[in-house]
Amino acid sequence: MNKYKNIIIIESSSIIYEGLANILMKISQKYQLTQAGSLEEANRLLIKKRYDIVIVNPLFIFNNIKSFNEIKCQYSSIKWVGLIYSYFDLKLLSLFDGTISISDSHEAIFSFFSKLNSNENQQDQVSSQEILSEREIDVLKLLAKGMANKEIASRLNISTNTVITHRKNISIKTGIKSISGLTIYAVVQKLVSIENLSD
Repeated sequence: MNKYKNIIIIESSSIIYEGLANILMKISQKYQLTQAGSLEEANRLLIKKRYDIVIVNPLFIFNNIKSFNEIKCQYSSIKWVGLIYSYFDLKLLSLFDGTISISDSHEAIFSFFSKLNSNENQQDQVSSQEILSEREIDVLKLLAKGMANKEIASRLNISTNTVITHRKNISIKTGIKSISGLTIYAVVQKLVSIENLSD
């Protein structure tokens, strides 16, 4: 990165803000971080200064989805990242460009922001189709629907060991290990729709 990145973290907990800020500063000294206690406060900050990334606890948009979408449309060049530390509806999480969890390792967070930063000069964020192979996407879609390795192997007519290998590759490429995290990833990347998850 050749320039400073301005980041707003919408989070009222000082412990969570300080912990995330500490990790982000280890990733890059070129991050300039600002804490906001609400969506409205973040909007006031966005009016005054150019920001590149906004990390937001979804609780702050849960009852303000309309306002959130309006702000997102107004500042379309900003990457909006959900900070997850409890269960949230997948429909809500699909509003973000990506998500991180407070249970993510330093390496997973580093990988996520490295990918986010590497996409800054491209018109569109690299789609998962370019990151994952076609077969890995097939496996991910079935994982998101709650299928076990044997079921996926049977559906795709491949061995269970091959499914396990694909799962390892998916986790390495996305930096996500949990099934719930991969499901959220699949929804955010529009590989599966929320309506199709129960099929």
